[in-house]
Amino acid sequence: MKKYTYWLLPICWMGVIFYSSSTPYQEQDIKPFMSEYLDFSFLIPIVEGISFSYHHSQVSVAALGINGFIEFFVRKGAHVSVYLILMCLFYLACKQTLRISFKARLAISFILTSLYAVTDEIHQGFTQNRTPYAGDVGLDVFGALIALVAIVFINNLIKRRR
Repeated sequence: MKKYTYWLLPICWMGVIFYSSSTPYQEQDIKPFMSEYLDFSFLIPIVEGISFSYHHSQVSVAALGINGFIEFFVRKGAHVSVYLILMCLFYLACKQTLRISFKARLAISFILTSLYAVTDEIHQGFTQNRTPYAGDVGLDVFGALIALVAIVFINNLIKRRR
């Protein structure tokens, strides 16, 4: 694999993210699928007391129904996991192509991931029935931070074994 083709990995992943943020909410709504194929009613007694506000909306079983409540966490979990992966791909590209220190690779990867999270959220504001929200950028950056911690942990494990 040629050295700079490693940069295709985060670029392609950013394309996946871009496509997802270009898709109107109605096309991503998983509630109809859940209603037809999955029965989460057994969770209602466990989660019905949970209620909080997120982006000026109440998140609770009472407000969203059990499927809407679960979908909220699936969608927010997607923010974290998608940007966790992007951070790892940026790190891999930096590691394979740049002759810089471990800390510099981490910093560049984290900054690029965070910047993309901001620009993608702005881009989402131009998509029908989607709104940009700084809280979602926070979730994206949290995903990148989890990746950063995991990379540091794995790097330390590898150093100890040598």
